[in-house]
Amino acid sequence: MRRIHVIGIGAGDPDQLTLQAVKALRDTEVFFLLDKGEVKADLTRLRRDMLDAHVPEGTYRVVEARDPERDRSAGGAAYSPAVGDWRSARADVYERLIAEELGEDGTGAFLVWGDPALYDSTLAVLEEVLRRGAVAFAYDVVPGISSVSALVARHRTGLNRVGRPVQITTGRRLAEGFPEGVDDVVVMLDAHQAFRRYAVQDGEGAEDLDIYWGAYIGTPDEILVSGPLAEAAPRIERLRAEARERKGWIMDTYLLRRRTPEQ
Repeated sequence: MRRIHVIGIGAGDPDQLTLQAVKALRDTEVFFLLDKGEVKADLTRLRRDMLDAHVPEGTYRVVEARDPERDRSAGGAAYSPAVGDWRSARADVYERLIAEELGEDGTGAFLVWGDPALYDSTLAVLEEVLRRGAVAFAYDVVPGISSVSALVARHRTGLNRVGRPVQITTGRRLAEGFPEGVDDVVVMLDAHQAFRRYAVQDGEGAEDLDIYWGAYIGTPDEILVSGPLAEAAPRIERLRAEARERKGWIMDTYLLRRRTPEQ
């Protein structure tokens, strides 16, 4: 039966590959890479650089396919259906790649930024392919160092404080309100910079929030900013706009931390 490795490759730094990930890389015959277009071509180059560094030349093939476009204009009630349509389109691509490019007893792999279990669709898409029943395979998952872990490491802070929870959410959810009962909130997938809402004196008390922000974490383009949210927000907005203009895309993550009396 075909085998698939889903390998977490970290947030961008090649040194973040675990020994388990390297072992899985060397066990792979065909690597499937989804091309996100010329704008994000450097992401494909980073993956190929990792393969060059850790897998003997001539022992594997790389097969690229274009990643389906997602309707990013869909909001509100239309958001989840739009994501579902995009995942199904991805499943079409995965199904074709596995069936056509991998032998019956072959081993393939998908390289996933960060950790496959955290805000990534690869596992859900593979499950959809299996449910369709057109192609059979077994798969395993190699965890990776997520952008969340890399973010707090680079800022030399922890995710949570003693006896307190931490919540990981999205920019869309943060825009609806700061989570109740939580003082430490990690925000991912925030295309519209929802933190700006809390940088204004609006009753939330912007002076009570600190931010630990990072973009392109683990890559040569890494940008880090931390400090009181009211002071840091304008700088983050400027740096984010400049970086997006320069590269054409941006991946960022941040931790919002409410100051508590014991601090």
